[in-house]
Amino acid sequence: MTRTLRTLTASLVDYAGLFPPTTLDMAPSVENYARYLRMPEAEMLGRFICPVSRLKELSSHGAMLMPGTFATSGYREMADDIPAWRISAIIDADLGDCLSEIDAFNEHHSTEAQGLAQVDAIEMRVGEPGDIDDALDEIPEDIYPAFEVPQKLIMAGDPRGYIAAMSGAGCSAKIRCGGVTPDLIPDSGAIARFIIACAQGGVPFKATAGLHHPVRGEQNLTYEENPARGVMHGFLNVFMAAAMIRIHRINEDQAAEILEDTDAGSFTFTDEDARWKDKGVGLIDLSRVRETFALSYGSCSFEEPVADLRALSLV
Repeated sequence: MTRTLRTLTASLVDYAGLFPPTTLDMAPSVENYARYLRMPEAEMLGRFICPVSRLKELSSHGAMLMPGTFATSGYREMADDIPAWRISAIIDADLGDCLSEIDAFNEHHSTEAQGLAQVDAIEMRVGEPGDIDDALDEIPEDIYPAFEVPQKLIMAGDPRGYIAAMSGAGCSAKIRCGGVTPDLIPDSGAIARFIIACAQGGVPFKATAGLHHPVRGEQNLTYEENPARGVMHGFLNVFMAAAMIRIHRINEDQAAEILEDTDAGSFTFTDEDARWKDKGVGLIDLSRVRETFALSYGSCSFEEPVADLRALSLV
């Protein structure tokens, strides 16, 4: 990869194999994650996403694949080249109860004998902006939260009240960019408004759903036979638009134009800068955007984005 593409895609894809449309069981999901960590493109891989209610199942199926020293099955294996697994836990019950489950998981996996892993991020839905303050009062400082803005406000509303509640609070906003039916895909203007609101509020964001492919285009929305099809947003479109919004302060119409582009040739990456047509972002600025603003996206597939980048001769 060029340096700017490596920067744009570093730890970009949080693996969500447990979730639709793949909806894998835990065993193949953790086996996939362990395998992806050893792929040449492993630098693109971020956290493993798991509901809190399934953390014990993750421990059961994943311990022998996590880095550490194992002697419980009559053999020893060292994985000193792989860091501890980073887990993003989906809050799917009472927050306090979930945080207790996370504490227990982190304690259990703090030693090599159990396999090294840590929940260092959580993701949760909120019903009202005030729920964010209440949650932040409970969440410990070593857990980084992402609060999902209600989809009805993304699709046809104003998310700024939620973004304002997160401003300066050490958390990120989460946007859902797609789904398994076309009606769940927000339009480009909606995504542009969300990212601009985050930039204006100084709030980082992460995305989820519908970003399996680098460039916008019509795709199958599930892996079923005769699946529904729809125009899916591209992750290069979304993260390049975010970089332009953050660095060049482009407006909603300009951001939507980037998000709407279906031509992979519009996106070019050199060691010095990443460009959409004639607009560029330098390596240092791009690095800052990825570290502090446009954080990652969740995907039930890691192989699909990698294969598409290969097909475009970008990897």
